[in-house]
Amino acid sequence: MEIELKLALPTSDPAGLARSLAHIPLLARHKAVHQELHNIYYDTPQQALHPLRVALRLRRVGGKTANLWLQTLKIGGHSESALSQRGEWETAVPGPQLDGIALATTPWATLDPDGTLFPALAPCFTTHFDRTTWTVRQPDDSAVEVALDIGHILVDDKTTPLCELELELLAGEPSALFDLAAHIASAIPTLPLGISKAGRGYALARNALHAPQQAKPPALAADLLVPEAALRVLREAFSHFTTNLNGLLHADDPELVHQARVGWRRFKTSLKLFQRLTATKAPAELLSLHLILDALGALRDLEVAALETLPMLANAYTDGKPARQAHWRAMEQALAHATDQQRDALHRALCEPQVGVALLAVTRWLEMDLAHLAHLAHLAAQAEPDPKNTLQDWARQQTRRWHDQLKKALAHTHDAEGAHRARILAKRLRYGIEALRPLLPKRRAKHWHLQASRLQADMGSARDLQQALAIATRLKLASSLLDFLRGVAVGKQHGIA
Repeated sequence: MEIELKLALPTSDPAGLARSLAHIPLLARHKAVHQELHNIYYDTPQQALHPLRVALRLRRVGGKTANLWLQTLKIGGHSESALSQRGEWETAVPGPQLDGIALATTPWATLDPDGTLFPALAPCFTTHFDRTTWTVRQPDDSAVEVALDIGHILVDDKTTPLCELELELLAGEPSALFDLAAHIASAIPTLPLGISKAGRGYALARNALHAPQQAKPPALAADLLVPEAALRVLREAFSHFTTNLNGLLHADDPELVHQARVGWRRFKTSLKLFQRLTATKAPAELLSLHLILDALGALRDLEVAALETLPMLANAYTDGKPARQAHWRAMEQALAHATDQQRDALHRALCEPQVGVALLAVTRWLEMDLAHLAHLAHLAAQAEPDPKNTLQDWARQQTRRWHDQLKKALAHTHDAEGAHRARILAKRLRYGIEALRPLLPKRRAKHWHLQASRLQADMGSARDLQQALAIATRLKLASSLLDFLRGVAVGKQHGIA
């Protein structure tokens, strides 16, 4: 069993990372080992292995003339978590060809019972990187290998850089990984990374690397124990958040910003949903995420104004008049400049060590504290089964309670504060239903979800217009343009625009 914690390294100086790591006290006391690794990943042309969370590779250790080849089969693991636990079988092989005999001592036979899969395997992508490793042994007898990998992934004529840190548990408990990772994250920028090198290779092959990730709520069942349900829901929502954050290190797609914020809202909603039931407290480090959340919010406001809200008003304002067209172009240029500046601010925030420390603390809470609680609940249920399962009843009562709160709030939307509260409650109901949908009556869940989504969209458009006006005011645009936007905002508020 391979137990590994993976961290992305947001930096503009990959070459300096080895020096930076070497100065971290816990690593400075250990000798660094350098290797050149070339890896060939195999699958069928139809990618039969990938959906099964199976990776099969050949690795050459050393340069092009090296003769040491290793064949590795990896199976399983939580693909959505930076902490992975996978079965791993590694064997030395004679050369750069897959060895079916070496697979005989692995679970390959269960994957390929009739022997038709192995002959169809072919190279699908390669990775090549320089690895610097430190083996850290602690007084508690734990041992962790820290590996810095810098290189690239290659699929046909497409390539993407690799710059990451892997902490593999050699001895001891998984908490040793998080203790060492927290020590490292306090010194250099890091982000939890929930996708493997193989996963990125497959994504690059289908042109989906760094694409915005949508919500993928986990499967829930009525007989599931509450802590296990909480772990599944919270793990997925947090992955939704951090995957899109990692995407923002490499791409400027506005949808990445949007999905990161949605992921965070879903995580916060799920925390409120389950905290009382699980009797666990999220880590205090969550408060340190204000830096990244504020940067995301400011960038999202600018992008919505520039790409969605204001373009719909262009013709109404310019009306073919050259002077007004010049005003509008000046606004577009000012918005583009402000957006670029805010995107740079977001990238700087992603490179702040305190952000990595906070995200790592949440990962630890999920994968250690909440996972342990789920394990204990499972053991207790096995020892003394409880015929009364309250998860489904609780889910239905909770969503009804939130729906009732929204109904009451809608009666008090005559002012900005009341409208804002109603919008927040609509979001909470929507995300709560999405998290618990398998446990809810289908017709009611569909109706309430549609209602909450419409309310969120309607109220959101009014808020977006107010935000666009506030941004335009800060940019000190032409007075006639500002007066026009104020008029539209007033008309929207009174239902006449």
